[in-house]
Amino acid sequence: MGNGSSSFLFCGCVEQSSVGVVEQWGRFHRLAQPGLHFFNPFVGECLAGVLSTRISSLDVRIETKTKDNVFVQLLCSIQYRVVKQNADDAFYELQNPKEQIQAYVFDVTRAIVPRMSLDELFEQKGEVAKAVLEELEKVMGEYGYSIEHILMVDIIPDPSVRKAMNEINAAQRMLRASEYKGEAEKVFLVKKAEAEAEAKYLGGIGVARQRQAITDGLRENILNFSHKVEGTSSKEVMDLIMITQYFDTIKDLGNSSNNTTVFIPHGPGHVRDIGEQIRNGMMEAASGQVNII
Repeated sequence: MGNGSSSFLFCGCVEQSSVGVVEQWGRFHRLAQPGLHFFNPFVGECLAGVLSTRISSLDVRIETKTKDNVFVQLLCSIQYRVVKQNADDAFYELQNPKEQIQAYVFDVTRAIVPRMSLDELFEQKGEVAKAVLEELEKVMGEYGYSIEHILMVDIIPDPSVRKAMNEINAAQRMLRASEYKGEAEKVFLVKKAEAEAEAKYLGGIGVARQRQAITDGLRENILNFSHKVEGTSSKEVMDLIMITQYFDTIKDLGNSSNNTTVFIPHGPGHVRDIGEQIRNGMMEAASGQVNII
């Protein structure tokens, strides 16, 4: 306090991120910015109130119905603040700004959501928030408030609807999995059939080459034996080779480590019959190769 008239001055402090409303004789006089201020009561000055200019948040829960008759709850978060230049309007015009904001959010949301299906609401929730923002900016701006952001935080359908949606989604995924599994089994069977066909084809080529090699080897043995031993016919040489092969086969069976018993008729007559059977088989094979060529 000072001397003279200054001794009757009152002081007040307005905090940072706030704005004070100064009245004179009960009427709005001026806005007081953050800092220390002196008010002269003899001219009717006083600090009527202080408004915060910080961003405030208001959560609004709205229950409404969609176009396909599904009741949902929407959780909307509104961020707003007082405009410094228009703080007097915010101070004098609205008694409860939160209730005013909430009323407009209810009105706009319940006008838009019933025109959407539930799926459209999930896909276009940003459009709903945009519509609410435009309406609030237009209305609340006249009262000295600025709407900073509006977030559609959550959309909560009725529990029975959520359960049905989950069951539909699970059924669709199971159907898709069954289709993929069927396609995989189809590919497996096709590849298996192709592999078997290729194996049989290569096996046939191997058998044909084996028989050709046996035939060529027998022919060469017969020619060599006929040139070295005079007076022998091809039939006699063939019989000798067949009998030799017959006894080698019996020897291999006897030396085999597997416990297998094979009953073979044995005798001079049977050996001759076996030789004739082998020779006839070789002749039929050679005749088939000539016809193929």
